[in-house]
This record gives sequence, C-alpha cells and structure tokens, in this order.
Amino acid sequence: MNAPTPKAPPPPPTDATLTAEGLAAPAEAPGSVLLIACGALAREILDLKAANGWTHLDLTCLPANLHLRPDRIVTAVEEAVARHRDNYAGIFVVYADCGTGGQLQAACERLGVEMVAGPHCYSFFEGNAAFAARDEFTAFYLTDFLVRQFDAFVWKPMGLDRHPELRDMYFGNYEKLVYQAQTDDPALDVKARDCAARLGLAYERRLTGYGDLTGALAAIPRS
Repeated sequence: MNAPTPKAPPPPPTDATLTAEGLAAPAEAPGSVLLIACGALAREILDLKAANGWTHLDLTCLPANLHLRPDRIVTAVEEAVARHRDNYAGIFVVYADCGTGGQLQAACERLGVEMVAGPHCYSFFEGNAAFAARDEFTAFYLTDFLVRQFDAFVWKPMGLDRHPELRDMYFGNYEKLVYQAQTDDPALDVKARDCAARLGLAYERRLTGYGDLTGALAAIPRS
C-alpha cells in the first residue's frame, strides 16, 4: 500500500488579502508560540521562519489596513489574544506602537504578553537605535509591503486618485520618500521610484533587510 502523498503547504496569502482580511491562525498547537502580527509583516515573518527553522512559531495576522484607523489596533489585538491564548504555550505581538500612543504597550503588559519594541515598523526595520539617530522629520517611508500596496494605503485612502491637487497639501512638508527595502528586488525599486515621483518627492532607497525584527523573533524561547 502506497504511503499517502504529503499535502503541499497552502500558497502564501496575497497582499490584497493581508490588507483587508489578514491571515487566520493555524490549527491548535499547544507547544508553540503564536505570533499575532500586522498583515503588512506576514511575508517577512514567514521568510524568517523558513530561513531559521523556527517551527515553534505559528503566525496569525490582523488586517494591515487597521493602520488606516490605528485607534482600532489595540482592541483587535486584545480580541486576538483572548481568542487564542488557551491554545498556545505563549503569545508574542508583532506590532510596534503603530500610532496607538502607548496604548498597545499598556494592553500587552496588562495581558501579560510581549511585543516588538519601537514606535513603528519603519524604526525596527532600520534598527531602532539607527532610526532614532537619523532624526528625520521630512521623510515619508515605505516598506516592501507598502510599495506593493501604495495605492491601497496611500493614494486611494487620501483621495489622491480623485483629487490629485491635494498632493501638495498632504506632502508639502516632506522632502523625500525613503524606501526601506527588506529584499533586493529591482522591480520594487522601480515601483518605489514611481511612488516618489507621484508624490513629488526626492527618492532614497535603503536596503535594511529585517532589522530588529530578526532579533525579536529569535529571542522567543521554545517551550
């Protein structure tokens, strides 16, 4: 009798799915740690898991478009922790402060779970210390995910697809667009340059890789 053919892993979620729906948690895994992450970080986390053999880490993602309403992030994280904590040995929140004004940190402390350090993903991708040292106030940042989802996160929500004349009102105080590249992808570089041109900003590309995210995930102990 032939052994059953192992099932192929499901394809990675699309950027559009991660933006609007997120990524569901896998089946219960009592000996694992669940990462509750922003959908904008899903690809990076999955790549790090595969590269480092972190089989003890499971992943679920909340919709990335919560960043358009950061006041909803804390409640969404609290609900996800309550929903999953009995099924896992531990939970780690892969969000930085992300515009919550310290409320997410306070919620994680109250819930007894840890989270990524930093004000936002632009900071921890570059490295929190390096980002703080730059002291940049006139830079607009994009990551790999945000370059791919520029229209969904910037152009359409700000109404620039309908009223391009608003561009200078929104971006008149910015001087450059900084693309923090997690991967060395020439196609994304071309797209990021186009984003800068559409916003009327100078362009700078920094190959940051995964920054402090790697160390934060590597420090999560196996149960």
